[in-house]
Amino acid sequence: MDVPEFVEALDAEGRSLAAAAEEAGPEAEVATCPGWQVRDLVRHTGMVHRWATAFVTEGHTVYLRGGGLPALDGAELLAWFRDGHRRLVDSLARAPRDVECWSFLPAPSPLAFWARRQAHETTVHRVDAQSALGGTPGTVAPALAVDGIDELLRGFHGRARSKVRAQTPSVLRVRATDADAVWTLRLSPEPPVSERDPAQGAPRDVDVDCEVSGPAARLYLALWNRLPFPTVTGDGSLATLWRETSAVTWR
Repeated sequence: MDVPEFVEALDAEGRSLAAAAEEAGPEAEVATCPGWQVRDLVRHTGMVHRWATAFVTEGHTVYLRGGGLPALDGAELLAWFRDGHRRLVDSLARAPRDVECWSFLPAPSPLAFWARRQAHETTVHRVDAQSALGGTPGTVAPALAVDGIDELLRGFHGRARSKVRAQTPSVLRVRATDADAVWTLRLSPEPPVSERDPAQGAPRDVDVDCEVSGPAARLYLALWNRLPFPTVTGDGSLATLWRETSAVTWR
């Protein structure tokens, strides 16, 4: 996916998040984020949008903390969210391709990083907002889901701070059944080492202890701990290990 595609996804997902939040109401419980009400979700995501916008538009080259959560609620909170989301979309769409600013995962450029990261941040939280309605959240486009799995496995959990550790060296495979996309994670007492298997080819010839698989969209949300894994084969304790240790927390 390229920057315009990520910006388009961010635009659509943010509007869907706001619509779901408005329909659910600020006091509704967010089923996928225990302990959060819709107002907490909207405040958090809106803060992150403004935080990201500042890096792109102001060119900060070092980490800066977010601006804090607003005391707004109800219609005022939703208006604040929509305004910040619109500013982020417009800022990413208009930014020079060679803009220099701080980022925290590997990417072709800072702009590519922020467009990708905010598309996925907003997509996952859109699902959270829709979960507050009590039905089944909308799906995620397969291409976006595959990219998001890659960002999570090779980006977030390619860092030294990942807590996904196994006392005994083990191999966890992640397979999207509706896309040519397979990842191999080597787990040990050290941070995981994740590789994406070559496209249009057989998975790497390694002994696999556990495989989690399913349609890309379902797998994406399962890896973000929003849904159960569609299918688990082999040592299910590794799927449980992922569930218990893979949460990504706010910086």
